[in-house]
Amino acid sequence: MVEYQQKDKYNISDLVEIVRLLRSKDGCPWDKEQTHESIRSDFIEETCEVIEAIDLKDTDLLQEELGDVLLQVVFHTSIETDAGSFDFDDVCDGICKKLIVRHPHVFGDTIANNTEQVLKNWDAIKMKTKNQETYTDTLNSVAKSLPSLMRAQKVGKRAMRAGMDFRCADDAVACISSEKAELDAAIAAKDQQNIEEEIGDLLFSVVNAARHLGVNAELALKASTEKFIKRFAVTEDLTRSDGIDMSTLPIEELDVYWDKAKTIISESEENCNEQD
Repeated sequence: MVEYQQKDKYNISDLVEIVRLLRSKDGCPWDKEQTHESIRSDFIEETCEVIEAIDLKDTDLLQEELGDVLLQVVFHTSIETDAGSFDFDDVCDGICKKLIVRHPHVFGDTIANNTEQVLKNWDAIKMKTKNQETYTDTLNSVAKSLPSLMRAQKVGKRAMRAGMDFRCADDAVACISSEKAELDAAIAAKDQQNIEEEIGDLLFSVVNAARHLGVNAELALKASTEKFIKRFAVTEDLTRSDGIDMSTLPIEELDVYWDKAKTIISESEENCNEQD
């Protein structure tokens, strides 16, 4: 058992100390064994749970989940502190300096009267501080660990700054048809490797169209997935009410139930809108 004075109210210094104690000689066996790699997925999971709390507009849950993310930051930092690389003060020092450098319109003499000027300055400073000498460097710096749709949209946006982009939204949308034709040709040729490549190109073209139309591709797909699940649930309820296991039906008959589900959901949403 480690010695620790419990309190009614804790702060960030207490969190750093608690994690240190957990990973100390007399601390928790599990905490002592962890590495960056072993808890990597935990960081992703906790971040997603913060997003879920934001989507739910649940402030109590948001507070809790932000704490979980903060624990991940402190835990990873503790691993490096034990290795003699850096400590939590170094992490705080680094982000503070970055914020000051990238906001010269606040902490310096640079003028930026609108968001567009702020972002332009931010990008220029970021390229300089990260030693990015070419536009390609800025594309390569987009984290490969991001969700693919999000990464594709960010890469497209950075390519736009170099002038490599569609002239307008209509051209971006037209590219979808072009990529679909190439996919059809690959399918007709039964070229599996080319099919995979062309599906990727088709998805990338859809992301570019979304960007030009002011749509967040990641959120759009999320909404469509939720819509599918909702319709699927109603479809299953309809088949079950008829005493049928939906998996036994041919797709043609399932489509009939699917259309009924769409109608039911649409009418329900219309009624809700009228009540509002």
